[in-house]
Amino acid sequence: SPERIIMRFTDINLQLFATAVNVTTANTSGNDLSVEMKTFYSDYLIDMAKPNLVHTQFGQKHNIPKNNGKTIEFRKYSPLPKATTPLTEGVTPNGRELNVSSITATVAQYGDWVGISDMLDLTAIDNNIIEATKLLGTQAGQTIDTIHREILNGGTSVQYGNGTTVTSRANLTANDKMSVEVIERAVRFLKTQNAPKINGDYVAIIHPDVAYDLRRDPAWIDAHKYARPEELYDGEIGKIAGVRFVETTEAKVWANAAAGNSKSVYSTLFLGDNAYGVTEVTGGGLQTMVKQLGSAGTADPLNQRATVGWKAITVLERLVETYMLRVETTSTFDSPNN
Repeated sequence: SPERIIMRFTDINLQLFATAVNVTTANTSGNDLSVEMKTFYSDYLIDMAKPNLVHTQFGQKHNIPKNNGKTIEFRKYSPLPKATTPLTEGVTPNGRELNVSSITATVAQYGDWVGISDMLDLTAIDNNIIEATKLLGTQAGQTIDTIHREILNGGTSVQYGNGTTVTSRANLTANDKMSVEVIERAVRFLKTQNAPKINGDYVAIIHPDVAYDLRRDPAWIDAHKYARPEELYDGEIGKIAGVRFVETTEAKVWANAAAGNSKSVYSTLFLGDNAYGVTEVTGGGLQTMVKQLGSAGTADPLNQRATVGWKAITVLERLVETYMLRVETTSTFDSPNN
């Protein structure tokens, strides 16, 4: 019947003309969606890097605006002395002069990349772009964190063991482990320097080997018992003696540095607020670059090479030496240097 013919004609036309389907592999002129795939990789690499940036998270963040050079200057005013002399009636005192000192830091650029061939992409069992992104994300985070860690560990405020009988790294022994007494002496130092606290407490960056010795103290409080998850710092494990501890395997270790070259020496960084600053150039923070097969144009005429990479412009600068303290101890365990 005419009605049935019309219905069949309609069905046929729906099949024929329902072809405008956008797919992730579209890369022709006027229908290029390949760039959309880069956003995932970019976010993924940066997300992989963030948990490793333990040494970065407690610094002041001050970026250099684009096209304003590579060097940043931090300025610091000297405190005024107490005015303890009574005023003489009718006589104006001399007043005080201000003193400003400056600290400069110059940013540098870091980065790395991995190349993927078209044959590898077509034949490998694993998704090598994703795996490379994971590895590069971890590498980026650890690289930046290590660069910042080394600057922090070059600070001039240091306590060896309990800070009483040991006066150098080479004199530490297997008995000079982290303890509540060691922590209380570190806290005392920061307090006497009027180091401001970070959200009500001081913060320390600690290695798992050192944390093992400390967590056996009955005064130790696990992080989940005193804070909600959204309030914890990256890597935070617990609190004792007014200090919140952030754990990382990237904490500084000197292998065989104790007395007789018998034990590794570990750095635990105790930090007050505004102890250091972290700088990048606006628009030049951690970035991911994904180059698809053939994106190099005539440099890749057969579409044989894809790459994934990262780069970052950054620097860390110690601002107030007495607002931080490096405490060096040994541990029950003995990890290699890093």
